[in-house]
Amino acid sequence: MTNLKKALFLWEQTVWWKLIRQSLASNCGAIDKTDIYAKIIVYFNFSNAKIMKYINRELEIHLKKYLPLPEILAIVGPRRSGKTTFLNHLTSTLSDCICVSFENQVILDLFDLEIETFAARYLLPAKYLIIDEFQHAKKGGKNLKFLYDTYPGKKIIISGSSSPDLTIKALRFLTGRCLVFTLLPFNFSEFILTKPPQPTEKELKNYFREYVSFGGYPEVVLQKDTEIKKTLLQNVYSLFFSREVRDLTFLSDDYKLKNLLKALSLAAGNLIEYRELTQTSGFDYLTLKRYLNFLDKTFIAFPLFPYFRNRRTELVKNPKIYFYDLGLRNSLIDNFLPFDLRPDKGILVENFVATTLHSFYQDLHFWRTKNKAEVDFVFEAGGRLFSCEAKAGKEENIPTSLISFMEKYSVQKAFVVNEEKGQNKKVGQTAIDFIPYWQPNILRIS
Repeated sequence: MTNLKKALFLWEQTVWWKLIRQSLASNCGAIDKTDIYAKIIVYFNFSNAKIMKYINRELEIHLKKYLPLPEILAIVGPRRSGKTTFLNHLTSTLSDCICVSFENQVILDLFDLEIETFAARYLLPAKYLIIDEFQHAKKGGKNLKFLYDTYPGKKIIISGSSSPDLTIKALRFLTGRCLVFTLLPFNFSEFILTKPPQPTEKELKNYFREYVSFGGYPEVVLQKDTEIKKTLLQNVYSLFFSREVRDLTFLSDDYKLKNLLKALSLAAGNLIEYRELTQTSGFDYLTLKRYLNFLDKTFIAFPLFPYFRNRRTELVKNPKIYFYDLGLRNSLIDNFLPFDLRPDKGILVENFVATTLHSFYQDLHFWRTKNKAEVDFVFEAGGRLFSCEAKAGKEENIPTSLISFMEKYSVQKAFVVNEEKGQNKKVGQTAIDFIPYWQPNILRIS
C-alpha cells in the first residue's frame, strides 16, 4: 500500500472523517468520498506526509473501566500532553461516539446559548459524547449538569487544558457527577514505545538519558532534531504563559514568573526556601505561595511534603519541589548537556523517580530529621509503608538514613534506584530491592 493510500485509510478511521461525513451529510445529502479525499490531499499534502503511529497511553485501559458508570469523565493535563490525540484515538475505538471541540466557535455557542439544540444534535444521536477543549465554555458546569440530569444513559467525556480550568468552570457544579483523570506527557514506559521494539540494555540506558534530557512531551519525543526539540520546549512555556497564566491569573508580564521558574529549576530536589524565592522572583510571600500552588495545578512543578510523626525531631513544614517534565525544567535553565557530563545528573534521577512515584501514589512524601538524616521518598500503597532512595551512580551500599527510617517505622519494603541492578538485601525482616532507573515500569506495587 502506498503512503498516500495509507494516509487516506488512516484518515477514514479518524474522528475527523466521521465529523466531516456527518456534517456534510446533514447539509448536503449524499457525499462523494473521492471528492472529499481530493480536497484533503490538496490541503494536507498527504503524498509527502509521514504516517505516525499512535502511541498507546496507559490512561486508556484505566479510563475504559469507568465507561459503564454514569459519571461524566473529565481528562485534565498540561497543554501539548496529547489529550486531543488521545480523544481522537478513543473515539475511533468506540462504536457509537460523537466527538466535538469547543475550539469550534459554532459548536461552543450552541452549547452556551442553546443547550437543548446542542443535546439534540450531538448528545442524543450517540451513546458517547466527547468534548475537547471544554475550558472554553462559559457555562460549562451548569450546562453539563443539565445534560447529565436531563439525559440519563448518555456517557459524556470532557477534556480541558489544565486542572484550574475545569475546577473553576465546571467541577464545582458537578459534585458526585464527575470523575477526574490526568493525562501527563509520556512516562518512560510510554516513551520507549516510540522506539524500536525489544531494546537492549545499552539502548534502554541511552533512551533514559534522552528522556531525562528532553522529557516526554509527545511532539518533542517524536522529533529527532535536537535543536527543534529545544524550540518545541520553549514553545511549551510560551503557550503556558500566553494561555494558562494570562487567562487564569491575569499576570501580563512573565518576568517575575520566569525568575521563579528558573530558581525552582535550579532548586529541584531541594527544600523550598520561601525567603530566598521572594527575593529572587520579586513576588511577596502570599503571591509566591499562590503561584507555587498554581504551578502544581497546571502540571509544571509539584511540592513534596515531609513525612513525620514526631514534630520535635522531624521536619514538618517546608516541602521539596520537583518538575512534572524534565525537558521543560532543562529548557528553563537552558542546560541540555549530555547526561554523563552533567553535574546535576543526581537531581535528574531523583526528579525522574519523584515524577514516577507521584503518578502512582497520592500519599508520597520525603523524610528528614532535624539532624538532617534523610530518605528521598516515603509512600503508602495498600495500607503498607514503603521507602525509596534515588542514586545516579552504581552504589550498592544501603544509605544509613534509609536504615534509620526502617528501624524507626514499620516498612514493608525499601528500594534503592540506581544505575545498575544490585543484589537485593535485607535489614532485619525488611527486604531492600536494588532497581536500575533505566528499567521500564519500575516501582509499580500491586
